[in-house]
Amino acid sequence: MSEHPVTPSGPGSAPFREATIDVAAIAWNTRVFAELTGVPVIAVVKADGYGHGAVLAARGALAGGASHLGVADLEEAVELREAGIDAPIIAWLHAPGETFARARERHIEVGLSSPEQLEAAANGGAASAPLRVHLKIDTGLSRNGVPESNWERVCSRAAALERAGGIEVVGVFSHLSNTSLDDDRAAIRRFTRAVEVATAAGLRPRIRHIAASQAALELPESRFDAVRIGLGLYGFSPLPDRDGAALGLTAAMTLRGSIASVKRVGPGTGVSYDYLFRTERDTTLALVPLGYADGVPRQATGNASVLINGYPHLVAGRIAMDQFVVDVGETPVSVGDEVVLFGEPRTGAPSAEDWADAADTIQRHVLTGIGRRIPRVAAPE
Repeated sequence: MSEHPVTPSGPGSAPFREATIDVAAIAWNTRVFAELTGVPVIAVVKADGYGHGAVLAARGALAGGASHLGVADLEEAVELREAGIDAPIIAWLHAPGETFARARERHIEVGLSSPEQLEAAANGGAASAPLRVHLKIDTGLSRNGVPESNWERVCSRAAALERAGGIEVVGVFSHLSNTSLDDDRAAIRRFTRAVEVATAAGLRPRIRHIAASQAALELPESRFDAVRIGLGLYGFSPLPDRDGAALGLTAAMTLRGSIASVKRVGPGTGVSYDYLFRTERDTTLALVPLGYADGVPRQATGNASVLINGYPHLVAGRIAMDQFVVDVGETPVSVGDEVVLFGEPRTGAPSAEDWADAADTIQRHVLTGIGRRIPRVAAPE
């Protein structure tokens, strides 16, 4: 597989605020994981496609060959259906009292974590067609999922409801903790036992899935019939010792804005709230119209850098709700010049991982935190 091209950005009139989404990069990353793992990819586009825009992310993943789309809840699944996406979708986190009527109407597959959800899913399914379900197994993460004490009961009941025509059990799945390889291997062994219980009850699930991006790369035994790829889909490595480029991935989002104000100041000038930064010399300050209301981490104050006209500059002073300041020194800048907060590192831009490190958090937090007033725009093909 040849390298996905990346396009550097440059000076000129830039959008006020914008997240440019490289849909082709998402397709590329999907193919990378399919080739690395050798099994179908369930593309996880929950949380608005990890901040990239769920519809854009879904279309990119499907173009890259994803077999399914994965979302947290039915609202996210319905959004994809209303956008005209008819690929298989799995939703696995449900409100108390959910009837799954929307799932039946929209042909959405659902993950079920309890006997109550199982009964609700089967209710009314036979009137049209069985509702396709995946049984969620708790293999040690202690979140949702059927606990081991209920495996036999739930699987036997699911088999009876399947025979009655209310549901079709197409999958069994779980989540790993990523605590250690040994912990994940223990969870995989529990998962294998749960599948055996399901088979003994008369179920024949076609899709067994437990691995997300990290386990898909580190633990071949976790791949089963499909892998669920979230972070990797968007160009980031889940591994501490290898970055996205080392895995052949391309970052799909470029977060950018334009300089809204430029002013020349003297030494000793306080900058932004609390005067955490004071200038040491005559210098130029550039105002960037993005802040923590847009998902720019306030905790990255004084640690993060941006790219302006090809040059990196450190954020100066407190990141505010709607804006932050950059000390550009003697570098010539103008109102309207492009500021890249993060993007594909091979273009010279900081990465979302750099911002995560600056804020002492993780890439997922940075990506999913990008606010609603930032338009998501597909990159030109």
